[in-house]
Amino acid sequence: MTDALSFDNLGVAYRVKGKMRQVLDGVSLSIAKGEAYGLVGESGCGKSTTAFAALRYLPRNGSVNRGRILIDGQDIGLLSPTDLRHLRQFKVSMIYQDPGRALNPSLPIGRQVAEVFELAGVPRAEWPARTHDILAKVQISDPALVMQRYPHQLSGGMQQRVAIAMAIASNPTLLVLDEPTTGLDATVEAEVLDLIQHLRHELSTAILFISHNLAVIARMCDRVGVLYAGRLVEEARTEEIFRNPRHPYTAGLLRCLPQAGRSKDKAMLATIPGFLPGPGTKITGCVFAPRCALADQTCRTVEPELLRTDDRASKCHYPDRINELDHISNAAPVAAAVRNSKTILQVDGLAKSFGSGTQRQRVLRDVGLELRAGETLGLVGESGSGKTTLARCILGLLQPDQGSSLRFAGEALAGTTALRSRHQVKSIQIVFQNPDSALNRAHTVYRMLSRTIGHLVGLRGAAREARIKSLASAVRLTERHLSAVPSQLSGGLKQRVAIARAFASDPQVLICDEPTSALDVSVQAAILNLLAELQATKQVSYILISHDLGVVRYLSDRIAVMYLGQMLEIGPAEAVFSGPHHPYTAALLSSVPTLDGASTERVKLTGALPSTANLPKGCVFHTRCPRKIPGLCDHDAPPQVKLADGHVLMCHLAPEELPAADRNIPPTITLP
Repeated sequence: MTDALSFDNLGVAYRVKGKMRQVLDGVSLSIAKGEAYGLVGESGCGKSTTAFAALRYLPRNGSVNRGRILIDGQDIGLLSPTDLRHLRQFKVSMIYQDPGRALNPSLPIGRQVAEVFELAGVPRAEWPARTHDILAKVQISDPALVMQRYPHQLSGGMQQRVAIAMAIASNPTLLVLDEPTTGLDATVEAEVLDLIQHLRHELSTAILFISHNLAVIARMCDRVGVLYAGRLVEEARTEEIFRNPRHPYTAGLLRCLPQAGRSKDKAMLATIPGFLPGPGTKITGCVFAPRCALADQTCRTVEPELLRTDDRASKCHYPDRINELDHISNAAPVAAAVRNSKTILQVDGLAKSFGSGTQRQRVLRDVGLELRAGETLGLVGESGSGKTTLARCILGLLQPDQGSSLRFAGEALAGTTALRSRHQVKSIQIVFQNPDSALNRAHTVYRMLSRTIGHLVGLRGAAREARIKSLASAVRLTERHLSAVPSQLSGGLKQRVAIARAFASDPQVLICDEPTSALDVSVQAAILNLLAELQATKQVSYILISHDLGVVRYLSDRIAVMYLGQMLEIGPAEAVFSGPHHPYTAALLSSVPTLDGASTERVKLTGALPSTANLPKGCVFHTRCPRKIPGLCDHDAPPQVKLADGHVLMCHLAPEELPAADRNIPPTITLP
């Protein structure tokens, strides 16, 4: 049978400053019809280039300089422009990481989806019905209403469903997904993955799935390829590659993941030392040798072949020595955390509304929490639950409603930064999710740090220079990095700069808003270790906002669960994860994919998140709760249930009736 996609010794190069720089080098892989193939590796390994090459959609400075790409047996490099357009119309589709950018903001959803049928030659009279049907196929509950809306009026999960609908409208032979769930919360991610799996089996579509989330790959894919510096270094069936890796790089990626039962106080995360070689770098020997703990002189001088045995392939001289890595640990020693019972931040009765009258949106309602010195409070919940609004109120970027109370270090904290003292402003800082948007592209790292230190701290001359060097050293930046602008840095390095800038004013409270969601696992491990180390040495308190519950479990001392602007549960991290916990918390935990593919039944929520303009009566969660008590949950507000060790939740269920499941998120990884 002809493969849906095949790369035959593929090489891709980009022309940069007049020189051709090799990005993919000798990649050979195939995807059978109806098969899902996962591609993993660090940022810069060539995963997205592989995806764009499969569609012959490389940037203008990119070109295939070796090998062939076959789709359904056709060499796409030989296709005429007309035949290539036909291929993209009927056989190949792609779903991008950010649906907000993939959708046209100026066109209603119905018109955008109808364009697919227009290009396919479907009669105009059939466009509305076809559009309605394809939106219904991706489980959009009210297609007629969604067809009239614009992309900005839809949630991230809904936007991704629309993007999927457009991609499958032509019943493609091959579907390429480039990080399709990055930035989605756990419940929406689970729904999107369920949808992709269902459509894959219904349409017998082959899938090339690119992701830095290894658990998602484990759930979705039949086989996995590991890409490093443009080379395919390992390939195997999914369960084999994660249980028994045969390349040191694959084993290194797995060791970077937070493991169940191992928090920041018990073990720092293992990392992969060093950096990827730059595109076009001349390499002698194994491309991974400079970062490999097993490397010897043979590895440094002789390039290994990609040896295929049975259903496996490994590009390593010593695939049988991977178990030796168990005895070689590069994890940093556990930082000596210093925490006490002193409350640094107190929030009571916090409310925030937007609009007025019938258009009034009550985004936060009666939120109360306390943050102790030197601790991390994890803040979790679906998109739209109010996490970011709460963070902005604490920062003073949004003014809370009248009657809200904020206190910092025992003193009243004004609602806006304009009314706060300089000390209060510099003591509460934030690290944003996307450093590209947070950093000035025109400024060097040195200038960004210098301006922050000069403005908030007031240091000048030699004192400022010493402070810049100290910050750079703390976040592992060199003098070379100080002279660089953001475009010259990797995603991990840019996030280090953002962290350095946040620490420039010696904050006592740091809000981390999805600080690692767009980073691969190796960079994520380094950033989490850095945050844990800085917290231990400077006794700073963190509010960690994240959809990645594995990250939250590793870094947090306590966890707060938000839903529709209310705190439904708060308590010690392990107590919240182990249970008993709130039914909403149970739904969040059950939605997280596991690396071992464990078949834990998912708690599915019915319906969408209600509007903050028309909040449900009684328990705010009762409209979606699988455990609701009719006549009670939909009428009376739930009582406060106090469990052991400060574990509190809001629910009508008795403690013995609450769900409890010690979910391993992510699971412990057992290597040979």
